[in-house]
Formats: sequence, structure tokens, C-alpha cells
Amino acid sequence: MKFGGIPVAQAKGAVLAHSTSAGDHRLRKGHVLAAEDVAILEAAGLSEIVVAVLEPGDLGEDQAAEAITASMRHRHVEVKPAATGRVNLHALAAGVFTVDTALIDEINAIDPSITAATLAQHATVEKGQMIATVKIIPFAVAGQLVRQATELCAAREIFAVNPFVAKRVGVIQTVLPSVKPSVLDKTSRLTEHRLARSGSRLTSERRTPHEAGAVAEAAKALARDHDMVVIFGASALSDFDDVIPAAIRAAGGIVVRSGMPVDPGNLLVLGHIGNTAVIGAPGCARSPKENGFDWVLDRLMSGLEVTAADIAGMGVGGLLMEIPTRPQPRDLSAIPPVPKVHAVLLAAGRSSRMGGPNKLMALFQGKPLVRRTAERVLASKAEGAVVVTGHQASRIGNALAGLDIPLAHNADFASGLASSLKAGIAALPEDTAGALIVLGDMPEVLPSDLDRLIDAFERAEGRAVVRATHDGKRGNPVILPRSLFPAVAHLEGDTGARHLIESEGVDVIDIEIGAGAAVDVDTPEALETAGGVLQD
Repeated sequence: MKFGGIPVAQAKGAVLAHSTSAGDHRLRKGHVLAAEDVAILEAAGLSEIVVAVLEPGDLGEDQAAEAITASMRHRHVEVKPAATGRVNLHALAAGVFTVDTALIDEINAIDPSITAATLAQHATVEKGQMIATVKIIPFAVAGQLVRQATELCAAREIFAVNPFVAKRVGVIQTVLPSVKPSVLDKTSRLTEHRLARSGSRLTSERRTPHEAGAVAEAAKALARDHDMVVIFGASALSDFDDVIPAAIRAAGGIVVRSGMPVDPGNLLVLGHIGNTAVIGAPGCARSPKENGFDWVLDRLMSGLEVTAADIAGMGVGGLLMEIPTRPQPRDLSAIPPVPKVHAVLLAAGRSSRMGGPNKLMALFQGKPLVRRTAERVLASKAEGAVVVTGHQASRIGNALAGLDIPLAHNADFASGLASSLKAGIAALPEDTAGALIVLGDMPEVLPSDLDRLIDAFERAEGRAVVRATHDGKRGNPVILPRSLFPAVAHLEGDTGARHLIESEGVDVIDIEIGAGAAVDVDTPEALETAGGVLQD
């Protein structure tokens, strides 16, 4: 390509180097001059003009940029049309960007006229975000140079967007007397929102003592049915055999690496239990600000392996604490209003396996079981509650005298559990987001257990079933989201919430609350074992 001033009379077919005015006409930079353009320029009195003249074998800027990008091998990337010698490339999905940096360097070393620029290696990207651009600097470039670039690009993948894959994530938080429950609750909520960018969900949470054995037991249980386990220690990692790495090993897993050259994020632990990734979160992961935990989390969520060598290579660029412009997860001020949970206490059953006495009237420490259960419901975070009565309704009502809790009578109680569920749901306020279904005969369920279920429901923004478990086995109570209320109306007989959970396809979050989730008193022997005394 030749560049410079030439007589206007010889400019047909040349590329205009600078925007030029000619009378009432304005010709833009890069415009290929036609015969009528030459006439306009001459009529305006111009005798010379600065242009670029292509030589045999040259490719125009747009054609060259298109040829190079067309030869590139990539995944989940959209190529935009060329304009002014530039082709932009955008992500077709949210995920993590990976690039062959050596190949980019080789392209840029061919000639200064050909440039390729990308985002940083392992950058987290959103769908539609620009991830790379190819720019031809002059108006044309020698075809031989373009061929060198296309041959390089055809040899191997140049870059890719590795899409996020939604995963089921279990969280363990260890507890010490110095750690406030409010800190644990905030950590769970922040983690839920961190996971949201990949479409992942926090589906189970356990809180254990800050001991390797307790953490190992919880981690091993969660690893069986989760894609990832995240452990938040109540105390920071202070040794490579500290609680979290020791627990991973005790659970039969391997520790990939303890510690990382990213600040904040130095105290991260990465391991695996079987095929389940386990991250020991650094203390900074309790904050919404970007830290080393985000780097590892996003790579794993996009299906990328993270090795000890990968972590060791994060030091350059790993100083994050002094960079105020780092993006953060969703602003907590934008979180939707807390969903309201109302409790439904089921107290309509006939206690048929008791052989006559009503188990809900059994005395526990001198108090009827149904009253004790109702008091615990009222002491929880539930917005309100209703008791469903049926069998011996007046007796149940008398046992609850003085408590600020309404009664909903189920005249059809003899038909089975479904009718009581329907009566309870029908009695809830219209703004109820979730129904906490509490069985009246579970003496070991505490207000704190109910609060943990409600907290999990709030973190899920009211869109999931939350179920109490013991040693990984499903139990009660359970919170049903409002989306399932219409399905409750169609239940019949002794069909309960379990059927809905299994058939409606709603996400289920299991919360380990201990033995209370499994202790009921259906028989005289079970009631006596639990410390109750039957009344006639």
C-alpha cells in the first residue's frame, strides 16, 4: 500500500486518508473514492488529496480483519461484522474467558499493522460482553501478512468462553463462641448471591464445631450429593494441618493446595472428596469484595480444573486490596424484600397408634406437647402461625388457651393429612411467601431449628423447599414455597408434603438440624423414650 498525496484527477479507487469537505459535500475518512467523488473534489477546487492506494495483493482493512477472525478457532464466541478495520468478538454465554496468550503474541509479532487484543486470562465475563478485538491499523495490509495470521489461527484454539454450569453447593460453617450467629447468617446470604452469577444454588448448610472430626463428617455427607462443598472456618487457617485441610483428608479427600498468592484470599484451601470440589474459604469470602475465592470459585463453576500450579501462578495481578474499581457481586441493597414465612402447626390427628390417648396432650415437663410445640413456633422468626385442629378440637383449643395463635378447624380431619394441609394453607395471609409445616408431635424441634430453616428460605428468596434433615436423612419440619400452594389444594388422603417435593420439580434445600428432625412420638414407647407422659 502506498500512502500520501496524489493529484485529485488520479484518485479514483483510492482510500481517503482524512475526512474532507468539498462544497456542500463531506467525504469521510476511509471512503473509497469513485469517479463522481473525484468530480466533486475538482469542482471544489482541490488539486491534491492524501490517500491510500492499494497495491496488487493488498487486502482492505475490513477484508483483512474478517479473514483473520474467520480463521480463528474458538468456542462460545460471536463474531461481529467488520467496520473501520475492526472486528469485535463477544461472549455467547456467561462464564470464564481463556486465551492462548502465546498465539496472541505470535499474531501481534507478524507486523504492527495487524493487532489482536483480548481480556485477561481467566476473566469472568457476562453474556454479550466483548472479549476480543482484531484491528487492522492502516487502510490496507499485504495479503501475505494476513495469510501468516490465518495460518497461525487455523492451527489451534485461540480463545474460548467456558460457560458457567449451575451446581448444587453445600456449605459448612464452623462455630466458636466468639462467632456471632448474625455473621454466619450474613455469610450464607452473601454466598448465595455469589453463586447466583453462575446459576448455582446453596442447597444445604451445616453448622458444626470448629473441629476436624465434625467438619470431616459433614463434608463427607455433603459430598455425596453435591457438586461442591464450601467450608467457612470460624478461625483462620494457621497451619497446613489446621482444621479444614485436616478435615478434607479425614473425609477421604485430597488437599490440592493450602494458601494462595492472592491478597485478599491468602488463606484459601482447595481440595476434593471424590469428584466433589471442596473449597476452604478465606475469611475475606465473608465480604462481597472480589478476592482469591472468587477466582477459584468461578473457574470451577465453568468446568475448568484448578491445580496447585494454577494457584501458584496467580501472584502476578493477585494484589487486589488496593484496587477500588474491582467489580462486586450484586449490591445487597438490591436484594428483594425478605419473604414472609408463616407456620402451620398440624394438630388434627387421631393418634390412632397410641391406642386411645391423644399424644398431643401428653405432658412434657408438665406441659401438653401441643402447647409446648406452639410456644416454640411462636418463639421463632415466623411472621405468624395457625394451628389446624380436628380430633378433640376443643381439648386442643383449651391446651392452647392464652397463646396468640389462631385456630383453623378441619372438619374433614378423618380423611387424612392432606385435608389438614389444605386447611392450614387456606388460613394463611395473602402475602405469605412460605408455609412452615410443623408437626405437633415432634418434641425435640427447637425455635433455633425453625429459625435456621427460615433463614435458608430467605436466602433462597422464597423459591425453594427447605427441609430439615438428620444425618442426611429427610425429616421435618419443612417450608413449602408459595409456588406449591395450588398443588396442595389437589392433595387427597394421607398424601403430604413429601409427595409435592418429589413431584413438582422445585429446588430442595436440606438443612441439618440434628436428631430433632427425626424424633416423633407415634407410639407409647416412643413417647416415653422422649420424656412424655400420656394423659387419658
